[in-house]
Amino acid sequence: MSDAAQSTAAEVRAAAEAVKTALDRHLAAVERRSGEDDPAVYEAFNQLAAAAEVYDELLYDRYDEVTPFEIPGAEDALPPYAGPEEPNALSVLIRRDYAVAEPQRLLSQAQRIEAAEGEDGAPASGTVHGALGLLFGEFEPDEIASRHKEFGLEEGDSTLWVTAADEPAEPGEWLEAPFEQADPQQVVCRFDVSAVFDDEIDDDDEDDEDTDGLADELDGDLDEDEDLEPLDADRR
Repeated sequence: MSDAAQSTAAEVRAAAEAVKTALDRHLAAVERRSGEDDPAVYEAFNQLAAAAEVYDELLYDRYDEVTPFEIPGAEDALPPYAGPEEPNALSVLIRRDYAVAEPQRLLSQAQRIEAAEGEDGAPASGTVHGALGLLFGEFEPDEIASRHKEFGLEEGDSTLWVTAADEPAEPGEWLEAPFEQADPQQVVCRFDVSAVFDDEIDDDDEDDEDTDGLADELDGDLDEDEDLEPLDADRR
């Protein structure tokens, strides 16, 4: 960048103040959060990420310095939002993955459902796919998510997308292919849950433990050397 277009000290200072304000807003949103997926927290997070990015760029441009932290922005996972500024409709797309960890437990739960309903004919609870049909027909997905272990299931990744639209879809319009028209550029907000994030934290913890172990070894070496007398100047 040319000197004429270089950021001024005042611009850098203003960007720093914007980061401080965004930090306060983010903390306030977290303190007032209404649940795990509070959209106010998500919005405050994105505002903080944007302010930090601007400050980092101006700081580097003006002083050739960078910040010691990095806040991932929503653009890392989604393209820039290109939907309506004032949506008149929205769609909530949810995907939750499960592993059938204990088939026998699942079958037992399905047999209880079938017995309570007292239906005649061939039992659907005798097969895993039949038991799953009974399970999801009896309970809401949110209840299954909260009681998955009770049903012999093990949680995998999950994601929730809230997409915006100008007008509601016509009745029955998308039922044959409900997820085909999901446009990432229409996503207002997104919430992901995955064991991948836990693995990243565990990797960081292991790195810290390795560093601590190395420090302990070095301390031990120093302790052993404490009995050595310093060399006299004449013996160097």
